[in-house]
Amino acid sequence: MSKSRPPNYEFQQWWNKQRETNPELSVQKHDDPDSGFLSLEIRGPTADRTVEKERARSARQLSWVCLLRFQQIAGSLAWVTSGVVSLLRTANRRIASPDSTADSSASRLYRVIKAFLIVVLLLLGFELLAYFRGWHFSPPSVGSADVLGFVERVYANWLEIRANYLAPPLQSLTNLCIVLFLIQSVDRVVLMLGCFWIKFRRLKPKAAMEYGDSPPLDEEGNENVEDYPMVLVQIPMCNEREVYQQSIAAVCVQDWPRQRMLVQVLDDSDELDVQLLIKAEVQKWQQRGVRILYRHRLIRTGYKAGNLKSAMSCDYVKDYEFVAIFDADFQPGPDFLKKTIPHFKGNDDLALVQTRWSFVNKDENLLTRLQNINLSFHFEVEQQVNGVFLNFFGFNGTAGVWRIKALEDCGGWLERTTVEDMDVAVRAHLCGWKFIYLDDVKCLCELPESYEAYKKQQHRWHSGPMQLFRLCFFDVFRSKVSLAKKVNLIFLFFLLRKLILPFYSFTLFCIILPLTMFLPEAQLPAWVVCYVPGIMSILNILPAPRSFPFIVPFLLFENTMSVTKFNAMISGLFRLGSSYEWIVTKKLGRSSETDLVALEKESDHLIKTTSLLRSSSESGIDELSKIEVSKKTGKSKRNRLYRKELALAFILLTASVRSLLSAQGIHFYFLLFQGITFLVVGLDLIGEQVS
Repeated sequence: MSKSRPPNYEFQQWWNKQRETNPELSVQKHDDPDSGFLSLEIRGPTADRTVEKERARSARQLSWVCLLRFQQIAGSLAWVTSGVVSLLRTANRRIASPDSTADSSASRLYRVIKAFLIVVLLLLGFELLAYFRGWHFSPPSVGSADVLGFVERVYANWLEIRANYLAPPLQSLTNLCIVLFLIQSVDRVVLMLGCFWIKFRRLKPKAAMEYGDSPPLDEEGNENVEDYPMVLVQIPMCNEREVYQQSIAAVCVQDWPRQRMLVQVLDDSDELDVQLLIKAEVQKWQQRGVRILYRHRLIRTGYKAGNLKSAMSCDYVKDYEFVAIFDADFQPGPDFLKKTIPHFKGNDDLALVQTRWSFVNKDENLLTRLQNINLSFHFEVEQQVNGVFLNFFGFNGTAGVWRIKALEDCGGWLERTTVEDMDVAVRAHLCGWKFIYLDDVKCLCELPESYEAYKKQQHRWHSGPMQLFRLCFFDVFRSKVSLAKKVNLIFLFFLLRKLILPFYSFTLFCIILPLTMFLPEAQLPAWVVCYVPGIMSILNILPAPRSFPFIVPFLLFENTMSVTKFNAMISGLFRLGSSYEWIVTKKLGRSSETDLVALEKESDHLIKTTSLLRSSSESGIDELSKIEVSKKTGKSKRNRLYRKELALAFILLTASVRSLLSAQGIHFYFLLFQGITFLVVGLDLIGEQVS
């Protein structure tokens, strides 16, 4: 038997007081008398009104929230509309920007691409209509007994026209481009095999002699510098505000007897402040004991070729045996001359010693990484193989040493093309001179970091060879070199690597591939689209193994650059106006920290050996600081839109939609990613960004 709980009197007293003060409280007992529990029920006469009031308040709040949401949506739509309008205005300003010079060939090519885009969009609309009507399962036929509607009859006629009249010529062009593609791929494979053979056999040019750390001494203890030939060093430049100082300094600290070297700073600048800066830098090194001269031309005729030609016409040049050439952004090591000049000893038929470029900013952004892949293959494979097996390659225009006698023998610098370096190399080769390439001697330089600068550089590099090919074609046939050298010059050096490569890459991947999506009767095999380009990209990237993560962007970007190279090739081949245009590639004056430290040490050593105080060597700068220089107020650079790249992006993306309807997997992915790459490049979203 359970024990009952004692009554709680305190709670009972509290409860009675609450009932007296609040009569709305009531107590109701349970029906079960044995439960012993009370149930509390609270009644309030205003409870219903409070609920109704809360409900009304909730309805008003809901309406206010809806109005607020509508206002936010309206504001967002207005903001989006304003943004789209602003984007279109900006795009129109960038497309019509006068920053770039007029290019008739580019405008013609853009009009062709734009017309092609309109046709592709119309065809896509037609194919979508046919797809949703189910005509891709059972296409209508003109000769069928079924009664056809107007649209169905038009579609049937279109099928007959494209099968009988459009697809056959397109397939023939496709087969031609595939053959050219395979020939060029075989050339790449042969070059790689040659490079592997050079690495395997450790083939490299060997000098007949070597220079020591310091010139030998004669019996009286004086330096015997007779074994050091007279070397002329030329630095051509034009408005090189960012790089003039480091390039002049790198040349002036060469480990070569002072009395056996003369430096020519060939300034074509048309900006007064830049001229004064370069002149002051030359005066500074003159006070340090360096034999250095400043030359400025009032009229910049012939661009770089005219500048070099003018410098070589000086009377004192006849006292020199060799000439080393460095562009304004190149920084040779202090031992550059000691590593290159010895190769001329005993090789009387040697005209040129070319060294490799090394890039201080190759990891700066994606654009410089992709350029490094391309140029690494050019130097380590193309130039090294041609130098070892043929003793000929195209002079790179800088970081090389020429025998002055060879330059005079082949006619010197000519102003007929924008690739004066390739021109003089071809003429020297036809005269029987030989070249040597040193892959282990490197000269620091810069890569263009913006797409605009890179595009202008590539235009000159691909239009100039076509100018030269047209000018020297008959000279090659009339020359006394062997038939093998003639075939190498005409077919490999010019046609295959300078004309066929940009032609088939642009035609095959930017024109034929999208067309085969709308003309399926003409087929482009998947191995041409995917497998062979992938293998070629792997071969291209082998000289720069650290760049393997960028193999896919490299493949897509090279196809994107084909439109620029194709346009340049056409303008150079047909002598259009832009083929003779020379735009100095923008530099930023980058140097590696290690090289700057080494340069400073060499500079300090030079000051001590010439017994000059640093304060006296800076007098040129002090004088310059006292001059009031009027600087140009240039417009701030801004990103631009590139019309041809954007139009091709929309063409490829449209073709990818068509390939998706046909369930062509590899073609769809290639077109999609290639179209996105064209879009990124067309919007100027690669490389250095400017506001």
